Amino acid sequence: MRAFLIFPIVLMAGNSLGAIPETQLPAVLHVALPLEYQVYQRNASGTGSVVVAGALSTPSPRAWSLEARLLNSRAGDLVMDWHRLATIPAGATEFRAALQARAGGWYRLEVRLQNERTTLAEIAVAHLGIGEVFVVAGQSNSANHGEEKQTLGSGLAAAFHGGRWRLAEDPQPGASGNGGSFIPPFCDAMVERFHVPIGIIAAGVGATSVREWLPSGVRFPNPPTLTNHVRRLATGEWESKGALFENLVARMKQVGPHGFRAVLWHQGESDANQADTTRTLRGDLYQKYLEQIIRESRRSVGWELPWFVAQASYHSPEDVGSTDIRTAQQALWQAGIALEGPDTDALVGALRDSGGRGVHFSGNGLRQHGAVWAQKVSAWMERR
Repeated sequence: MRAFLIFPIVLMAGNSLGAIPETQLPAVLHVALPLEYQVYQRNASGTGSVVVAGALSTPSPRAWSLEARLLNSRAGDLVMDWHRLATIPAGATEFRAALQARAGGWYRLEVRLQNERTTLAEIAVAHLGIGEVFVVAGQSNSANHGEEKQTLGSGLAAAFHGGRWRLAEDPQPGASGNGGSFIPPFCDAMVERFHVPIGIIAAGVGATSVREWLPSGVRFPNPPTLTNHVRRLATGEWESKGALFENLVARMKQVGPHGFRAVLWHQGESDANQADTTRTLRGDLYQKYLEQIIRESRRSVGWELPWFVAQASYHSPEDVGSTDIRTAQQALWQAGIALEGPDTDALVGALRDSGGRGVHFSGNGLRQHGAVWAQKVSAWMERR
């Protein structure tokens, strides 16, 4: 990030600074990373790499040491004592280093600038975590269209969008809608299971067909019900504008290679059993297009990121699902393209909104939705 955020550090000048004139000291130390409430993905060894980056407002007059330590944010006990991150050479203004630490949080990160044994500056980031990060994408039931906004019980989950992290309370930033989601209950269940913070990158967009998520220029024979993200060609074919795919990949890249555990995909309702049957997507094409999205996302980010695909095609008590779309979703698991997500078509009755008549979930339905996602994801993680 080139625009530094902006935790000013007041430098303490005094006799202990020796012969360095006070006018030569940097007035402010800017810290760009980590961000408040940032969650870093842990690795197989149960540790993570916390990036500490920023800049001095003026070049350093001599080589100074950049150090950091970690404490428990709530209890204040020491997790990792002062550790030398880097030496800022004379004349330098920018720095970037990594602190390796065990999974957990929330942590309080303290960073200081040292001249021999004298602390020239010090700053704290009050909350950061090392744990599990997930990308959530698809249509409305992956976004904020549930009947009741959900809150966190654990307080140990954060969502990332627009260059900032915040607690993952509904509505989730970066996804469409202003209502409830399965994400807070999912996060709470994962915290209870793994005892680490959870990070969320939410990118779901309500009412979208899989056709709208295709990369730019990919063609298909019949349009989705809504055509905001596609265009018709002179040949009579349709093609994706690519905006949703490009946004999804850009969001993935913001946390870097292997910066999240998996994608959780919940989508299919807008391809199944449309009122205008000319807008319904055949199951074999659904499978083909979603496989293309998955493979192209992996190529774009440069690593084999796992995708979970839920079974999702339910509309109402009169239309409880599409065998064609469900078979396509299952075929992606069987082919090893995607991992098995939950069967949310089974969440019916009072678990749906509008007194059980709607396509979205009630408050209790969102909590059940989060629970079944956590069951699938945690079982896979524990087998790894």
